Amino acid sequence: MREEAVFVPYPDRYEPALSAEAASAQFLEVMRRRRSVREFSDRPVSRATIEALVRAAASAPSGANRQPWRFVCVEDAAMKRRIRLGAEDEEREFYAHRAPQEWLDALAPLGTDANKEYLEIAPWLIVVFRLVHGDDESQVYYTHESVGIACGFLLAAAQHAGLATLTHTPSPMRFLGEILGRPKHERPYLLIPVGYPAESCRVPAAALRKKPLSQVMEIA
Repeated sequence: MREEAVFVPYPDRYEPALSAEAASAQFLEVMRRRRSVREFSDRPVSRATIEALVRAAASAPSGANRQPWRFVCVEDAAMKRRIRLGAEDEEREFYAHRAPQEWLDALAPLGTDANKEYLEIAPWLIVVFRLVHGDDESQVYYTHESVGIACGFLLAAAQHAGLATLTHTPSPMRFLGEILGRPKHERPYLLIPVGYPAESCRVPAAALRKKPLSQVMEIA
C-alpha cells in the first residue's frame, strides 16, 4: 500500500538578517573566490568539519527524495596512496592514449598532467558514489542530477568553511570502488580532495576568467 505524503508547517525556514539582494551578493563574494586547487597543505582538518560538509551535501534535493549517494571520506594515508597510484595509472593512459588532441589542447592552459601528488597530501579525500538502486534494491530516480546537485552543495560548503577543493574525475573510475570495497550498486562519480591550500599554492590565471553574465543568463 502506497504511503501517503504528510505535509507539515515550515517553521525553520532560513531568513538571513540581510535583504535577499545583500545576502545573495555576500554569497557570491564567497563563491567568487573559489579556485580548483592542486597544491594542498597537510594541515589537518577535523572529522567534525568533514561530517558537517557531508551533512550539507546530503541535504540536497533528489529525485523522489531517494538520496542516491554515498560519501566515502578517506583520511588513512595508506588508502590515499592506493587511490593516488590508481588515479595516476588511469591518468597516464588518458594523457597518452585516450584523450583526443582537442581535449588535451583545452587542458593545456591549466597545466595538468598525470601526476596527482595532492591525493596523498590533502588531509581528506571525499569519494562520491552514485547509487544505481537503493541499498534495499529499491528504485532511484534522476541519479546523475541528484548527485551532481549534492556535489555542488559540498563544494559550496567547503568554500564557506575556508577550505580548498578540486573536482577530480579520473576515467574510468572503477578502481575507486575496488580499492574502497564498495558494493556494485555504488558507482564512482567524483573524487574531491579537501583541505587547505599550500602556502605556495598557485592557480592558473585561465581559471580566473569566467564568462560575463550576458553570455550565461537570459531573461525571458
